[in-house]
Amino acid sequence: MSTPEPNADLERLYRETGWTLRQFAQGVNRVGMERGTPLNYREPSVHQWLKGHMPKEAARPLVLEALSRRLNRPVTHAQAGFPTPQDQSNAHPGTVEGLIDLGQNDMDPSRRSLLGAGLFSVALTVPNWPDVVGQMEAVQKGQTQRVGMSEVDMVIAMTERVSDLDDQFGGRHARPMAAAFLVNTVAPYLRADAPDHVRKAMMAAASDLCYLTGYMAADEGVHGLAQQYYLKALELAGASEDHLTFCTTLRGMSVQAVELGHGQQAMRLADAAAAASPNAGPRMRAFLAGQQAHAAAQTGERNKALMYLREAEVAMDKAESRAKIFGSYDPAALNYHTSQVRYELGDMTGAVEAMQQADKLRYNVYRRTRVHHRTILAERQLSIGHLEAACATWNLALDDYPLVQSGRAEQRVQKMFKLIRSYLGNLTARELYERARLITPPSPLPAK
Repeated sequence: MSTPEPNADLERLYRETGWTLRQFAQGVNRVGMERGTPLNYREPSVHQWLKGHMPKEAARPLVLEALSRRLNRPVTHAQAGFPTPQDQSNAHPGTVEGLIDLGQNDMDPSRRSLLGAGLFSVALTVPNWPDVVGQMEAVQKGQTQRVGMSEVDMVIAMTERVSDLDDQFGGRHARPMAAAFLVNTVAPYLRADAPDHVRKAMMAAASDLCYLTGYMAADEGVHGLAQQYYLKALELAGASEDHLTFCTTLRGMSVQAVELGHGQQAMRLADAAAAASPNAGPRMRAFLAGQQAHAAAQTGERNKALMYLREAEVAMDKAESRAKIFGSYDPAALNYHTSQVRYELGDMTGAVEAMQQADKLRYNVYRRTRVHHRTILAERQLSIGHLEAACATWNLALDDYPLVQSGRAEQRVQKMFKLIRSYLGNLTARELYERARLITPPSPLPAK
């Protein structure tokens, strides 16, 4: 058996990262953990890769993503000295065709594991507003279907219903329904004959639905899939010249990045959202500045974070209406961002106080968010030594938890089990632990 030639391409990239062998392995392992497939690579594995032994085929995209994150640019198979996958095509599907492919895979239960394996990419190319505005493949001729504003209104109404379901019950069951609606109804509408104003309105409505579907995918932890939906939302928003959804989607992508700990990418996306909306009203400005504040805090830019947070507060004061609209931003959301900024800057007590205020102000319809944020609040209460208060907050979260189908909520409850296990000598903590065991679905039940 011949000895492989050293992989000079991978060696060159490795040297550029400035990593040790151990750090390289840890970077790959982090990507695997994020995807939900924990890995345990160590220095010998990386040493073998550099010597020319190929990583397992399933691991190669993780290696490339780890390098991309470190180098802040896309790294291809060829650049790393890996063979190009046979199924990799240079063809870029059009907006509608790509949307159909994406939705069909998402609505098919047999494809779920494949979609879940998709990687969140920090090197993803995100289009700027001038790159997508007005761009869309030509309407196919010969279509017998014709649509008008009544069909647009129906898509908008369906998006609002799906959003309500997500708010109250989580998106695990609502997302496949949204995907099926995109494929079976919205995509044909996008290809149908229509006056120009109707066609633009339909693309804007489709963009809203794509954004919502991507948000539900991110909530479930399917981050690669979420990015794909977000990109389609950007394309459709640009094609319809819908600034609002374009900015909302960029901000959603920033939220996804900051929650995964990619602060620099989150900052770039939040800044891009703000730059694409120069004439935003006060509520939209608060919506954007709050996310800029969170991202800046995560990157350690204290002064910038506090500046954006103050900007969000001033803008919220100017906002006249607090009515719930799709993509709205309210005082509860602002207090959540205040909590996140304080947490990132090391003010744990201030983070707890702001999260408590957010909980008081949050509308009852936002059940999924309530569960998620209450579990975060409890974790932070525990971190400052308030065990009894943390248990009370976790119990409030558990009141709603059985009604919510959310990956993020499940992850937080699992974290609760790990955190509270050290306090089982306390009666309140023990009662919380036992209650949680009774209402947690069988699959994630921890052992005593």
